[in-house]
Amino acid sequence: MFLPIGDTPNPRNFRPWMNWALIATNVVVYVLVTLPLSFTAVDPEDPALAEYLRVVLQDVPWWMTPRAAHEVLDTLTAYDLFAFGHGYKPGAPEWSDLLTCMFLHGGFAHLAGNMLFLWIFGDNVEHRLGRLGYLATYLLTGIVATWTFSWFAGDSMVPLVGASGAISGVIGLYYLLFPRNRVRTFVFLFPFVMDVWLIPVRWVLGFYVLADNLLPFVLGAESGVAYGAHLGGFVAGLGMAWGGERLAWRWPWAERGWRTRFERPAGAIGGGRVGQDGAVGTGPLAPLRAALREGDRTRAIAEVARLERAALAGLTPPEVATLATWLDDLGYPAAATRLLRQYLVDHPRSRDLARIYLALGLLRLKQGQQAAAYQYLLSVFDLDPDPDTADLAREALRRLDLDRRALRTP
Repeated sequence: MFLPIGDTPNPRNFRPWMNWALIATNVVVYVLVTLPLSFTAVDPEDPALAEYLRVVLQDVPWWMTPRAAHEVLDTLTAYDLFAFGHGYKPGAPEWSDLLTCMFLHGGFAHLAGNMLFLWIFGDNVEHRLGRLGYLATYLLTGIVATWTFSWFAGDSMVPLVGASGAISGVIGLYYLLFPRNRVRTFVFLFPFVMDVWLIPVRWVLGFYVLADNLLPFVLGAESGVAYGAHLGGFVAGLGMAWGGERLAWRWPWAERGWRTRFERPAGAIGGGRVGQDGAVGTGPLAPLRAALREGDRTRAIAEVARLERAALAGLTPPEVATLATWLDDLGYPAAATRLLRQYLVDHPRSRDLARIYLALGLLRLKQGQQAAAYQYLLSVFDLDPDPDTADLAREALRRLDLDRRALRTP
């Protein structure tokens, strides 16, 4: 048996109130709704009873219907009817059910498993996205997961209940945002092993996606598990993480003014003759490099705003790192992140990518994103850094004060 019980590293001095609130809401609904209704007999006058029996017995031959109906009624509870009314039914979709179905569960084991995964993986994601961003993402990926389930289920009237679609969205975000984290896993292989292992998070989550969901889904396994919802939520989480990283988790219009705030009229930027492409001396990057050499931040940022992406691709890693630092210092962290990440896209095999990962790590550290900084700073050592870059990365990692068992630097 392999049971995840925690993860490392986690944000320091951060209380994931929204994650705790989501867990509490699920538990309260179970205690106040699911549990009491599960021990309540069905009201024969309930109008939902006839519709429930019609759906459950629709594939039963007519000569077996009376006996099957009695068997259903013998085990039916008020909660079954409640879940039928408020779970999401692909054959009779209701907007309200998209939300209510996320907070209903089929039993204690269903609830406990979901809440364990949410408790383990939700805090880091909330720290990266912010409380309201995390709530919105949780609900949105849960809705996408439900729609994915509905797409494969056709006109089925079997209701979907459970938070696992939304939690799969959180897992998708975690998979992309925290690839170097480790999961504390209780391993029980009696009588040989009974211990807690630190397993790379992508191994754990990869097994969850591939073995626990994709393989049964492809093989058409018959069970009560909504594999399509899990896969849909996970892919939605991956997509949101990818888009969020490209925008540094800022609205795309939040820094629209950064390209114009520091612009100056043509001819006012430094000395020399300005050609039609704005270049001074030779090449479009000449004015920018002159501003970098002189330490003129305002002028350098104005040049960055003027240049096209193709021209910026000609910068060296130290130049990109310096510009990103200046952008962040001037109040444009999203633009700084985009500049660094764009360099990674344009030069995936550059010999000096360690400088870019160091700059990303320091930027995240400055923003208080310790767990995110950890991912980038460890990546520095995979790229044969020069001694100065390695020393700066080690010093930044020491500042993180992480779990010594998870912190393994050369």
